[in-house]
Order: sequence, then C-alpha cells, then structure tokens
Amino acid sequence: MTKIVEVNCIEHIYPDKTRIELCGLELTVNKGEKVAILGSNGSGKTTLIKHILGLLTPSKGLVSVFGKNPAKDFKIIRHKIGVVLQNIDEQLIGPTVIDDIMFSPLNFGYSKQEAQSMAENIMDELGIIHLKDKIIHYLSGGEKKKVAIAGALVHNPELLVLDEPFSNLDSKSERGYISLIDRICREKGISVIISTHNAEVLTDFADTIFLISKNHLSRKKTLAELFYSQDNFGQDNLEVYNLEKPTLIKMVDILKDRGIDLGNPVSAEEAADVVERLLGKP
Repeated sequence: MTKIVEVNCIEHIYPDKTRIELCGLELTVNKGEKVAILGSNGSGKTTLIKHILGLLTPSKGLVSVFGKNPAKDFKIIRHKIGVVLQNIDEQLIGPTVIDDIMFSPLNFGYSKQEAQSMAENIMDELGIIHLKDKIIHYLSGGEKKKVAIAGALVHNPELLVLDEPFSNLDSKSERGYISLIDRICREKGISVIISTHNAEVLTDFADTIFLISKNHLSRKKTLAELFYSQDNFGQDNLEVYNLEKPTLIKMVDILKDRGIDLGNPVSAEEAADVVERLLGKP
C-alpha cells in the first residue's frame, strides 16, 4: 500500500503557551483508505487536522503528506488535497456558487473555460447545478455544505480532509452527505480523513478509526472491532471517550439481550440481511 499521510507524536505550543501533545499511535492513511478520527469535543481532533493541512507547525514530531512537510511545502501538494472545514462560512469566498467552486481550478492554472466545465461537472454530480448562479450569502446551511464539498472535490484531489463537516445538521442530512461523499470517493479512488464526535455517521463508511482522547491517539480499529469488541476499547467503553453508540448498535445489543443474535453488523443493510436469513427468506 502507498502511504500518503503520516503523523507521529507531534507537539504544538500555542501563543498563549498552551502545550498540546498528540502521541500514542502513529496515524497513517494509505491510498484509497477512509480514515476517521473519532473523539469528543476538545479532544484534539482539529489540532491534528490543522497539522495535516499545514496550518500549524509542530515543535516536535513528524507530519508527512504525500512525502512533504505540509507546514513548509503545502503549495507543492495543495492541488492533491480537498478540504471541508467545520465553519463553512469561513471557507466560501465566491459571490456566487459557480464563482466559489471555480476558485480552486483557476488558482491551479486552469483556463476560465476549463474551470467552469469542472465546476459544472461536480455540481451536476452533487445535484446542485440549479444553484449555479445563486448568491452564496442567501443559501441554506445544507446548500452551503454541498457547495463546500463541491469546491473540495472540483479539482479531483487525491485526499479529502473533512473537519467535523456535518455539525449543526440533522441526522438524515448527515447520512445523505456521508453517502454522497462515500460514493464519489469510491468511484474516484480518493482517500479520506474525517474528524467527528458522532460515531453514527461512520457506520458503513470508515475503513479505519482512530479514537482520540485528551490529545492522545489511543486506539486504531475497524468499525466492527470498535463497536463489538469487549476489551478496553470496545462498545462498552465508548462512554469512556464521552461518545455515544450508534442507534443500529444499540438495537443489536437490545435484540441480543432478548435472545436474538444478529452477529456484528456495521450497517443497516447488513442487519437487514441477517434478519431476512433468520426469517427464512431467500
């Protein structure tokens, strides 16, 4: 496998002398892999993301993205990275939707005609072509999220970085956006790093999950291992990280207590397949 992101035991000191150390496990992202950084608010997720994006420079430790130090060489690798930040309004800078989405291709040297074609193609893929000439300021929160996602994907990046991208959205919208991103990234082979406090959105999405607590990367597991293992990092201890189990996992637990064992499904589809088999359906 080709390793495209590597972060190992970094230390950062903020101007107010606050010292943050992110150690524990080495965080790695391989080509085509979808990695989640899961932790409660204040656990250090955004600090970690900012180091990956070169927005912060560590005083100690290793940060490598596409073989470069992002704090020093981000200009060299920026065309390979798409970003969706938690505060969308800080990211959207164009007066209209198409102006905003064209911004990155134009900065990367594409002609105006090429940039417009790229913008229209990604808007069509995301189902927002009807917003093309809308003024950003008047869009709904959900529409702004899709425009930000389009802006992150328009130049066909190799890595998509999402920092708490679905905050302040209802659960249905969260699932819709995560499914949309999952489909596009699978089709195009884009690697993903997503930070979130919501394990619900990760079901049937992340290949690898890093649990982060108090600036410490403490666990690295698959979805099934995270939700069903019974040791110190398993589902019975998610509350130690101030995290809540997904609704699906809660249902599986309740049914198991009632004598109905669905195994270890990590998606609604997997659970439905097991139920069909238990009911004797072909």
